[in-house]
Amino acid sequence: MAEEKDAEGTEAVVAELHKKIKEAFEVFDHESNNTVDVREIGTIIRSLGCCPTEGELHDFIAEVEEEEPTGYIRFEKFIPMMTRALLERKYRPIAEDVLLRAFEVLDPAKRGFLTKDELVKYMTEEGQRALFLVSLFLKRKWKKCCLLQLIPNQIPFITGTI
Repeated sequence: MAEEKDAEGTEAVVAELHKKIKEAFEVFDHESNNTVDVREIGTIIRSLGCCPTEGELHDFIAEVEEEEPTGYIRFEKFIPMMTRALLERKYRPIAEDVLLRAFEVLDPAKRGFLTKDELVKYMTEEGQRALFLVSLFLKRKWKKCCLLQLIPNQIPFITGTI
């Protein structure tokens, strides 16, 4: 009896994951033919809450690509890999408290936020220095992950109070 409930619960979780994966995939399936441009896979994976490194993303793509790469990924090859990644909690993003402490490195005045102008300045004028400071912090606490990818792509998200 308990095993049946567990199986039903697992099936419900997998069905919900499949629904989310399909929705994310369809956003980039511009021709509605169950394929997406291989260059969109990272965006799809990140939209599902995963944060693979560039190496992990490359490995993922190699797994789901056709033997003769076409530049497109088919949904039927993508869904089992993505489902497994989500169930196994692969490519987990940086914990919020670790991310917060990393940004505190860039906020020596301890105001608790970075303005858009400050963040743009760090990324354009002091990019290497800022990334170096953050990476020094992260190397002690976390494997090399997507913080360095997140920073330039999330300016609107980060411009408020952290």
